[in-house]
Amino acid sequence: MSDAYFLGIDVSTTGSKALLIDSAGSVMAVTSSPHTLSTPRPLWSEQDPREWWQATTNSIRAVLKETAIDPAAIKAIGLTGQMHGLVLLDAAGEVLRPAILWNDQRTQVQCDEIHRRFGREAFIQISGNAALTGFTAPKILWVAENEPQVYARARHVLLPKDYIRYRLTSEYAMDKADGSGTILFDLKQRDWSEELLAGCNIPAEWMPHTFEGPEFTGSVSATAAFETGLAIGTPVAAGGGDQAAQAVGVGAVEPGIIGLTVGTSGVVFATTPSALIEPQGRLHAFCHAVPGMWHFMGVMLSAAGSLQWYRDTLAPDMEFNTLLMEAEAIPAGSEGLQFLPYLSGERTPHPDPNARGAFIGLTLRHGRGALTRAVLEGVAFGLKDGFMLIQQAGLPAVTQIRASGGGTKGALWRQILASVLNSELVTVNTSEGAAFGAALLAGVGAGAWSDVITACKNTIRITGQTLPKMDEVAVYERSYAQFRELYPALKPAFDRMV
Repeated sequence: MSDAYFLGIDVSTTGSKALLIDSAGSVMAVTSSPHTLSTPRPLWSEQDPREWWQATTNSIRAVLKETAIDPAAIKAIGLTGQMHGLVLLDAAGEVLRPAILWNDQRTQVQCDEIHRRFGREAFIQISGNAALTGFTAPKILWVAENEPQVYARARHVLLPKDYIRYRLTSEYAMDKADGSGTILFDLKQRDWSEELLAGCNIPAEWMPHTFEGPEFTGSVSATAAFETGLAIGTPVAAGGGDQAAQAVGVGAVEPGIIGLTVGTSGVVFATTPSALIEPQGRLHAFCHAVPGMWHFMGVMLSAAGSLQWYRDTLAPDMEFNTLLMEAEAIPAGSEGLQFLPYLSGERTPHPDPNARGAFIGLTLRHGRGALTRAVLEGVAFGLKDGFMLIQQAGLPAVTQIRASGGGTKGALWRQILASVLNSELVTVNTSEGAAFGAALLAGVGAGAWSDVITACKNTIRITGQTLPKMDEVAVYERSYAQFRELYPALKPAFDRMV
């Protein structure tokens, strides 16, 4: 497909990004426009969906200006973005209230009520997940209970990127990966659960039709073309939530290839060929953006965020590279020092908002280098918790870990991760994971590649490899065993600190 381009749009928490690739997968341009975040009350996190649209139009126009291509050469658009956020629209498609975001924590009462109505174990068996405050379903219940006047006017439930789809196409639609993240899906059936909707008193007609990631859901309207500069009729693919699209963007689309993202939070992502469920809900189980595939996801809330906090709090005048050089001089295991990375509570494997961070085992021998290395190792141990759950759930053996995110840019942290996880760790040529993955999904829909796996193999290349050091592996096996004892021992104290 010569002279063909594909646009990926990523509606993240911090900004709306537009990324343009050609039919070889080369990135032609990428631009991001910022969002503002509102926290009107403690634990609340909201954004105005209309600001997402303005930021999206700004980014699209900037990419078109930078590349100077004919908009008609863009053969398809793919969408991705922050998961779980609640966008409520009225019958005319107007926004009823600010979107309640993935990191909003107001809905614990509603989560408990969902478990009461269905039974926790039964709910997990249908949706693949326990009801947690980040998900969409308890947010809908919260609005029904606390803002009945808003709820009475609601007619459409969308997720953040799907509001952008609506503005682009005037269509109400959602992909199956993001839809499963509402926890209102029958995971095995890959669509809305009549039982869960009825039990939550959510009208089924509020929920949009769902599509596989590469399927087209509509095309750019005349109004959207005028606002964005895109060509009227450009098809828009379903896309995927940010983690599923990120996995596509790094090639984690087959069982055995694990995606590892070390950003502010940390994500372990494993493709599964069927709808596997972790019985206690300690792993998220969602549909993949790859048609007919599912995935497990373990999420720790403070990965590279732990190192950021440590530097900002204890060494604010030091460069990260200087801190890491000091840590390189410390042997594996940090001479017995442990760090618990639960600075924001935790999700995997401990869904506990009361969990706290801690340095444990401090002695007079431990200087700044040891503290820094302990932070890196503690985050690696936390990520290993997710790997252990995935392996226990019956997945095939891990053949390769594809690492991305700011935390994997440093050689020391990559080496620690490879040795802690006892697996080959590779980096790839794509650094705009979710937006790139959305563009690939659009390309598959347009016929540039026969399927998602082929698209990834044709465009994603391994650029670096880190192998575990066997002497470190032995040390880390002992240290990890000690790490796993710490949370259960400290949980009673954590709960009393609230």
